[in-house]
Amino acid sequence: MSQAGEDLKQAVARPASFVQTMRAVAWSFFGVRRGADYEKDVAQLNPVHVIIAGVIGAVLFVLVLVLLVQWVIGSGVAGA
Repeated sequence: MSQAGEDLKQAVARPASFVQTMRAVAWSFFGVRRGADYEKDVAQLNPVHVIIAGVIGAVLFVLVLVLLVQWVIGSGVAGA
């Protein structure tokens, strides 16, 4: 098997849990991450989990924005 295939197998087998991945992705959404924590994440996080967590985070972000806009429009604050 090629080197890239072996690297991918090793990356997918990394030990970090999905909750740890969600926490790391949430911090990255805010843009606040220490260098040491970033290096630890790169070594431990499963790239498949990172992709899934990123999609979930993006969907939640959009839903919160839509709900916020609906609330502001419904409250009458936007019409003043």
